[in-house]
Amino acid sequence: MRPTLCAGARDQEIYPGRVTSAPTRSDAPTGATAAGAETAHPHPHPAVRADLFLLAIAVSGLSLSAPLIAATAAPALAIAFWRNAMAVGALTPVALVRHRAELRGIGRRNLLLAVAAGALLAVHFGVWLPSLHMTSVASSTALVTTTPIWTTLLMRLRGHRPPALVWAGTALAFLGVVMLTGVDLSLSPRALAGDALALAGGMAAAGYVLLGAEVRRTVGTVTYSYVCYATTTVLLLAACLLSGSSLAGYSGDTWLKLALLTVTAQLLGHSLINRVVKGLGPSVTSTAILLETPGAALIAALWLGQTPPVASYPALAVILAGLGLVIMAGRAEKKGWSQARKG
Repeated sequence: MRPTLCAGARDQEIYPGRVTSAPTRSDAPTGATAAGAETAHPHPHPAVRADLFLLAIAVSGLSLSAPLIAATAAPALAIAFWRNAMAVGALTPVALVRHRAELRGIGRRNLLLAVAAGALLAVHFGVWLPSLHMTSVASSTALVTTTPIWTTLLMRLRGHRPPALVWAGTALAFLGVVMLTGVDLSLSPRALAGDALALAGGMAAAGYVLLGAEVRRTVGTVTYSYVCYATTTVLLLAACLLSGSSLAGYSGDTWLKLALLTVTAQLLGHSLINRVVKGLGPSVTSTAILLETPGAALIAALWLGQTPPVASYPALAVILAGLGLVIMAGRAEKKGWSQARKG
């Protein structure tokens, strides 16, 4: 029987240490994962360690996004369009040759959810990148990285009760971002509009992560990413045409940077996020994305010669501490669930 997204269904997050291949038991306690009940293990499953390693690579790729965008001489919406369009071009041979059967059999529900995720990703790019030119980079960064807060709230609305450690870890990690960027909210109408766009970008990213976790329960990474990015590309193309953003006429250096952005931030960043969200769950995945902020600051220092703020290193420590709390919450819940089964 297919699970649904209704508020009463407890098809929630998969925490680290859980194996999702076992069928759901009728005696599973509240908070069992969407992909099925776990098989208890005293230590993290090897697959979880692999996912954490891939998550680190994904965050490294995402950290290149802001410095590359800052160094690319193209309109913001055009950058967003080309990074997705190039990713679709790269995935097309793989998707149509090796995953054709899965594409054909994806099912109406999963197709609609993947399209919805792509639409939210388009909204994320479409509102956040322009906000960087309307408000301070610090405010835009701090507001767009509220993603884990909205992820946790959306999960709560779906009936899941996140452990207190999840709330505490999310808040602590976001505090680390505020320490690094500061929140210099201006009273000018243009800056306030930019702040609102960045906040909307964070909300859209939360929906994108949650829908991705749902689709990835039964759909492979390549198939899901292909449908998602194709949707994002079409919507961003429409936004570029409506706004009059130039899509061509760039220098060779700009095209090279767009290709590098596609490989690092899109194919390694977002695609690996799509890969690991199935095993690590939305809370851990979205909280880890906060590491993009100090990562981008360090890359900008090495590549663009921008001196990182003094708060970079303690902020990184605070973000890591918050992420650690979220991971601990999952392991604690796993241990309690395992004891409940034995009882």
